[in-house]
Amino acid sequence: MKFKKLILLLTFVIVSGCVGYSSTGVLGTGVSIAIDPRTIGTQIDDSIMQKNLRGKLVKMNSSYFLSVKSKVLDGRIFITGKVDSIEEKLQITKLGWEIKGARSVKNDLQIKEKFSFKQSAKDLLITSQLRAAMISSKKIKAVNYNIDTYKEKIYIYGIAENEDERAEVINEAKQILDVEDVIASIFLVEDLRVVKN
Repeated sequence: MKFKKLILLLTFVIVSGCVGYSSTGVLGTGVSIAIDPRTIGTQIDDSIMQKNLRGKLVKMNSSYFLSVKSKVLDGRIFITGKVDSIEEKLQITKLGWEIKGARSVKNDLQIKEKFSFKQSAKDLLITSQLRAAMISSKKIKAVNYNIDTYKEKIYIYGIAENEDERAEVINEAKQILDVEDVIASIFLVEDLRVVKN
């Protein structure tokens, strides 16, 4: 009986790491349209901005397709990933500001270092643990969040219904073993420009 529960738990943790990709919705913004508190218009604007940024990044350097991730929430651009130099990081920040409708650009790009399988596996485990904790919590709408982990630092982007949900997400992240820091860019529904009625 314990063995079956262990297998079920491990399967859940492994599969839950894919949830963020399967819940991208019709517009590919990373948040399910039915649950997203933004209006359809804002979701479309954010999606267009994200696609424009993605296109410009790939046009600048095709390797950015895999090494740089972006997320747009309510006109705010978040950029994560790895680049070779500080100059590239600055160019990408400038590119983000050139996107029509950008309200802010938060650049959390890291400068590349030697690849470490152990570090990558640890980061994946941290992300999976947080995703599983968020899914199992009744206080959190897990589909409203994107999670990236780099060198044991968790980057969380999303929209919380209220301050309690935001605090719960951050608390769950801080409780995970080996987490060095939690960088949360979580907006409240009331902070959005336009909200669904």
